[in-house]
Amino acid sequence: MARIAHLSDIHFGGENEAAVAAARSWLAANKPDLTIISGDLTSFGRPSEFARAAHWIGGLDGPWLITPGNHDTPYLGLWERLVSPFSRFERAIGPASGEVWANAEMMVTAVNTARGMQFRWNWSKGAIAPGQTDWTLNILHGRPSGSLGVVVCHHPLAEMVGGPMTARVRGGEAAACRLCEGGADMVLTGHIHAPFAMALPYGDGRTYAVGAGTLSVRERGVPAGFNLIETDQNTIAVTAQAWTGSNFEVWRTWTLPRRA
Repeated sequence: MARIAHLSDIHFGGENEAAVAAARSWLAANKPDLTIISGDLTSFGRPSEFARAAHWIGGLDGPWLITPGNHDTPYLGLWERLVSPFSRFERAIGPASGEVWANAEMMVTAVNTARGMQFRWNWSKGAIAPGQTDWTLNILHGRPSGSLGVVVCHHPLAEMVGGPMTARVRGGEAAACRLCEGGADMVLTGHIHAPFAMALPYGDGRTYAVGAGTLSVRERGVPAGFNLIETDQNTIAVTAQAWTGSNFEVWRTWTLPRRA
């Protein structure tokens, strides 16, 4: 059985301070196998925000894997956004791409879908290149039989139905199709600030897009929170935890049949 805590969009500098403190206590008490943060650690990519994020992450028990989001590039400073958009993230947190974590139950890969600049007006939207998908599939194909294959990126590759905002990932549909056909089990994302779980409409229908909410004050119709993901040989259970103002309570659950 695998247990993953899936957090996203903490937005240090604009975080829900009580929820963020309680989340670290929850993680210490519940001890997941892996804590995943799928981007947007900061609000404006400031060094002070990264310092707060690094301090919080440093207090976590157990392993963690983190990928950047669009807010983790410098909000100001076009030159830095152009030539080294993730240098602040890498100095404070770690590599911005290519992270892999594995144990006997699962293999997890991180893909950076954020970009410092793009040839479109809204730089916050995502992009994934064919080479990134190639790399991901090569890693996942090396996992043992029966091991859960998990991909982590910031932007949902397929849009959440009825979601409060869009990701509009360039190359997203093609990547989602290839990940499904390649046998990935889950694609964990953030960006939307609302939890969801749904089957991607490709392959055998057993690859799931799972999004986490936010631990910031930028709520979009859903309480601040995060996901607990628990798997066995037959199912993937996703529980969205919601902050009530004093503690975390179950907000919604999904039970998803796992690929045989």
